[in-house]
Amino acid sequence: MPMVLPPTVLGFYILVAYSPQHAFGKTLEEWFDVRLAFSFTGILIASILCSLPYMIQPLQNGLSALPVSLREASYTMGKSATTTFFKVLLPNIRGSVITAVAMTFAHCIGEFGIVLMVGGNMPGETRVASIALYDEVQALNYSAANQYALILFLISFVILTVIYSINKKTN
Repeated sequence: MPMVLPPTVLGFYILVAYSPQHAFGKTLEEWFDVRLAFSFTGILIASILCSLPYMIQPLQNGLSALPVSLREASYTMGKSATTTFFKVLLPNIRGSVITAVAMTFAHCIGEFGIVLMVGGNMPGETRVASIALYDEVQALNYSAANQYALILFLISFVILTVIYSINKKTN
């Protein structure tokens, strides 16, 4: 669902769910004294939810590329499904796991719509680089906007380079 919904729509519904007027938000606040609306933690959770498809795809590809015999051999040796996953399958898809985490992180740092909807734009509290970049452009402060854009570009470039080098080694 996150891939077909505009981030602002998804962000709106997550914000509603986080709200103390909604059962989920009310429960979090009353039982755990946690408020996710307009908080960095709320932004983080919402961004991860929005980015899940970018994590799932590489993991699916990695798992489907493994020979079935790995799983069968583990089960034959009496290992549980959980042990098989953590001790046999996961180590064999390390490159896919790193790619999945890197893709999710890259998508999260560049996310704008869901971040603005869930976290707002509170300097020092919920203002992130993508929002700061937008604010600087709106203020016609292109020098500062360029700095934010350059930082985001460099982070994205490093992540992409890491993903390519990992995929090159695993192939």
